Amino acid sequence: QVQLVESGGGLVQAGGSLRLSCAASVRTFSSYAMGWFRQAPGKEREFVAAINWIGISTYYADSVKGRFTISRDNAKNTVYLQMNSLKPDDTAVYYCAGKQRAANRKLYEYDYWGQGTQVTVSS
Repeated sequence: QVQLVESGGGLVQAGGSLRLSCAASVRTFSSYAMGWFRQAPGKEREFVAAINWIGISTYYADSVKGRFTISRDNAKNTVYLQMNSLKPDDTAVYYCAGKQRAANRKLYEYDYWGQGTQVTVSS
């Protein structure tokens, strides 16, 4: 069983930055692809970013490309999401998720989910 715990959310002004962290309680963290998803009020959960098991391949939603960076530290069992140039449209609950095999954008293929962390961007 994989447990994921997100942290780092909060309130920030437009143009500001936040770094989200997701700590995984699993011995074989390096064998999991990891992703970040978000869900705004009244909207479906959507893909934000993903990273493969070793951190070489990364994927981003068009809406965050060039502003967000996903990374991982397998020695610390942690995946990060650095968010820069934040916009009010980035306001959402951000979820960390894990899956075995290849990283991708498909929400339904991720087996393990954290509880989410709220990010609010004020204008």
